[in-house]
Amino acid sequence: MRFLFWLALIGLVYFAIRSKLKAAQRNMQRREAAQQAAQQAAQYGNPANPSSPASITGGETMIVCSHCSVYFPASEAVRATIAGKELVFCSTQHHQQHAQQQAAPDSAP
Repeated sequence: MRFLFWLALIGLVYFAIRSKLKAAQRNMQRREAAQQAAQQAAQYGNPANPSSPASITGGETMIVCSHCSVYFPASEAVRATIAGKELVFCSTQHHQQHAQQQAAPDSAP
């Protein structure tokens, strides 16, 4: 009976150690993959930074609308110079609304 007890105990310890080693190996592989992804992002550009080159997936640079602060693709931008500043808008409607808001305070008595 003692023999079966020790055999079962040794088997449990063996499987517990094996499980921990496999988990550690998976964690190491995940860390290495994350480091490689960070290196590629640094090399090819970070999509979170609009001034960097396009990302690996061929994404497009996103810019912020001067009126509503929503991000949108740079190819869809409506550009305008208002009061000497180069501004970008997500639509002609927002360009017009922004221009009206800028002109309204000047016309007040």
